Amino acid sequence: MTVRKNQSQLTADEKRRFVDALLALKRDGRYDSFVSTHNDFIMSDTDNGERVGHRSPSFLPWHRRFLIQFEQALQSVDASVALPYWDWTVDRTPAASLWAPDFLGGTGRSRDSQVTDGPFASAGNGWRINVRVDGRDFLRRSLGAGVRQLPTKAEVDSVLAMSTYDMPPWNSASDGFRNHLEGWRGVNLHNRVHVWVGGHMATGASPNDPVFWLHHAYVDKLWTQWQSRHPGSPYLPASGTRDVVDLNDTMRPWGDVTPADMLDHTRYYTYDVAA
Repeated sequence: MTVRKNQSQLTADEKRRFVDALLALKRDGRYDSFVSTHNDFIMSDTDNGERVGHRSPSFLPWHRRFLIQFEQALQSVDASVALPYWDWTVDRTPAASLWAPDFLGGTGRSRDSQVTDGPFASAGNGWRINVRVDGRDFLRRSLGAGVRQLPTKAEVDSVLAMSTYDMPPWNSASDGFRNHLEGWRGVNLHNRVHVWVGGHMATGASPNDPVFWLHHAYVDKLWTQWQSRHPGSPYLPASGTRDVVDLNDTMRPWGDVTPADMLDHTRYYTYDVAA
């Protein structure tokens, strides 16, 4: 069984294996296919049209499936690798361990946000940005420049306390747990972290930065905690909507995966700390 660990608890060998698997996927082209998929969906998901991966109830099951698929790709390179998660309520500064040169590298330089240290610096192992938002082909970050503070544990707890998964209009104006976690309402959890990291993480091509996977693994972990705390609160909507993925509707780009299929993560992985 795959066990996802807090990145701060990874051994030096686990960090090296994770990084090496990322670099292998980059070399064979599979990594960029994930970046393209995410960018395509974030650009097409709109509040008033069809929406699958973002601004919609299926934000959480869609990303759960997306992470499972990516984790399986990593494991095709090295079966021992699992996605780590980044608890940004604890590791809150650019000095946190995930930004060290032996793992993800640090923030970008001031003039152009280019990451210059660690394994994903353009001068290092050839982490060339191919799915671009502009003409630049290097990884960019600007930690803490776009927004000063990452979400706190108290803010996370306030969102986990919400007992309804989602509600009309099923978009970025909705109340409920999903939208407050996604960050269009309230204390802004998931979206704020993307902006705090900055650079590519603040764009639709955010998976260009490997921290995307650690961030979304933690968002997924928060969903597992919410599910544990509210066992009587189902995924909504159940049926009958337009432009939104109901419980038993298939999610693009997969033709055989529904939100209902993604409700039980334990068939695929567990977390090192129980919900």
